[in-house]
Amino acid sequence: LQAKAKTKASRRGNHADYGTKKSSISAWLMPGAAVAIVAICFGICYQNFAKDTIRNEQIVLAPANQSFIKPTQRQFECAKAYTAELRRLRPDCLPASCGRFVHDGIATEAEAAALLALAKRGFALGGGSGGATILDLHSGALSLGQKFVNVYTVDGRNGGRGFAPTESERRLYAGVVNRIRLAVAAAFKVSNAESLRLTKPTFFSRLTSAEARTQHDEYWHSHVDKDTYGSFHYTSLLYLANYGTDFTGGRFLFLDSNGTSTAFVEPRTGRVSAFTSGSENTHRVERVTNGQRFALTIAFTCDPAAAIDPSAMGG
Repeated sequence: LQAKAKTKASRRGNHADYGTKKSSISAWLMPGAAVAIVAICFGICYQNFAKDTIRNEQIVLAPANQSFIKPTQRQFECAKAYTAELRRLRPDCLPASCGRFVHDGIATEAEAAALLALAKRGFALGGGSGGATILDLHSGALSLGQKFVNVYTVDGRNGGRGFAPTESERRLYAGVVNRIRLAVAAAFKVSNAESLRLTKPTFFSRLTSAEARTQHDEYWHSHVDKDTYGSFHYTSLLYLANYGTDFTGGRFLFLDSNGTSTAFVEPRTGRVSAFTSGSENTHRVERVTNGQRFALTIAFTCDPAAAIDPSAMGG
């Protein structure tokens, strides 16, 4: 179930948020691709350039104690390489401008709780040896110790019963993914929403303060999604736990060209944070200092060859 591959000499983090370029899991989750692993449509009114909270000269794009029923959004110029690739692949998938947004009105807390329960059932069958555990419903990849196993076939710690999402869970998952896709297309004014397709890896993550045992446990390094996860063009995260109550640390940090954190998002159950995946949105995740941070990473591609079916699960 493992595949060996070379990793870059420089360690890049993930927002699993997970993995380094050409990692061992890439062969499991993305066969044949030299890419590492790693969410309602809403109204037309945006809280663009809303007033920010400043803490230690950083912009709090979305505090955990504030709800954004309408999205709060930032817009800026895209990286040239990002724009060039989208023009080549599908011009109707280009954003009007690059940026990032946070929205608490796409998925309900009840839906987030149901997805978290699904993720925990899978996590119960494995668990990484360090501070990061991932579960990909599409490929079945699950962290177990320092390797990855297939959650659909592994003998579980719950008496050997297999893992199988229910039909209602499958519908919920696909529905949330679609709402996030439409929200991303609307926020970035993509001319053809159908040009955005789900891509892999799309996965649940559980991050803790446990010491890293492998390079893949070091989720806190900065990276650019388009460089690290080749098919990503738009990245989103659906948070399944609350910053400050369920865990501490673990904020999502956006970085400038010098690697300095300039803005951050505090996770909140049901919150969606999304951004264009080019170097204009270099980022990292803070190390978790206490508790467990749960999230679902959902990415969209403009490359039809890299698209996957949201309903296809089990490898």
